[in-house]
Amino acid sequence: MNNVYSVTQVNLYIKNMFIRDYTLNNIYVKGEVSNCKYHTSGHIYFTLKDGQGQMACVMFAGQRNGLKFQMKEGQSVIALGSISVYERDGKYQLYAKEIILDGSGYLYEKYEQLKKSLEQEGLFDSSHKRPIPSFAKKVGIVTARTGAALQDIINISNRRNPYVQLILYPAQVQGEGAAATVVKGIKALDKLGVDTIIVGRGGGSIEDLWAFNEEMVARAIYECKTPVISAVGHETDTTIADFVSDLRAPTPSAAAELAVYDIKKYNADIETLNRTLNYQMQKKIIGVRNQVKQLSMKLVYSSPIYQVRQKRQNLMDMEQKLSNLIEAIITRKRHQLEIYAEKLEGLSPLKKLSKGYALVVNSNNEVMNRLERAKVGEMLQISVTDGDVIARVEELIKKERKL
Repeated sequence: MNNVYSVTQVNLYIKNMFIRDYTLNNIYVKGEVSNCKYHTSGHIYFTLKDGQGQMACVMFAGQRNGLKFQMKEGQSVIALGSISVYERDGKYQLYAKEIILDGSGYLYEKYEQLKKSLEQEGLFDSSHKRPIPSFAKKVGIVTARTGAALQDIINISNRRNPYVQLILYPAQVQGEGAAATVVKGIKALDKLGVDTIIVGRGGGSIEDLWAFNEEMVARAIYECKTPVISAVGHETDTTIADFVSDLRAPTPSAAAELAVYDIKKYNADIETLNRTLNYQMQKKIIGVRNQVKQLSMKLVYSSPIYQVRQKRQNLMDMEQKLSNLIEAIITRKRHQLEIYAEKLEGLSPLKKLSKGYALVVNSNNEVMNRLERAKVGEMLQISVTDGDVIARVEELIKKERKL
């Protein structure tokens, strides 16, 4: 009873056997999907089965970035991963790292490997992308002589600009040897000196489009000196040629729109720019004219003749104001003088004399308005309206009078 092992020990031993087996650590398993469950944690649990057996499988959430489709019941797939033992249940299962659909699965895997290799090499870098000429005169086309793709390109090009020359290199776009003819077409048109090259075909399966996933085609596009537009399949189809080309068009029709400028729109844009330019020129001319007028007025105002004329006018205005002011002062003073004359006339002694009064002064020319100023025998001068009377004081008679 010395060689007794626990269940856990046995499971660990078997797991180590699986781990040490190189084949089981990197194995492709083909089968039909069943019991597929997407767990809330992000893990996918499913079973692969065929006519004679089945195998439990799991793809952890961290590996799901490489899964390009939604797994469903009944799908035939190829899973790449490692087989190991789940110790708790004592069951082995496949830990999937990559899952591809069967049929096109091998091609898809080859596609992914080449894509990764060329990407690491730098063939997809945007720094190598050349701009597509805006006004191409010659457009080269590498596609099949027959087919909707060529007809779509011709129709779109003629509608947009019938003056652009289209040069076709009839290539085999499907089947054995197709990639080689596509490469020849790219090199031939590149030497011919066209402005842009369209490389493409209509839609199809991955097998139909495989010529544009070949490495020789990718390198021919990369080495081409002429800008290349890829137009392979429909909008959802993506090939290696799309990644390495200078511009990807979703369809051949779209490629024609990208390669051939719309002459009607071009002419309309020219007309719009012409109107805008004329408007801006007229606006500029009017602005400059206004500036010239303003400068001319400034020049006139700054001229000596204008300054003399203005100052002369100012002097005339000031002279008129001064004259008006003097006239007003004279009028006011004359009026005041008239008032004073009236007052003076009222106070004039002659006015009093005309009423019977007389002005009497003594020899000292003192007004004899008091008796004490007169002396007996003194000569007095009595002034009346028409002359003077000289009289002698004979007697002083004092009388009391009420004032």
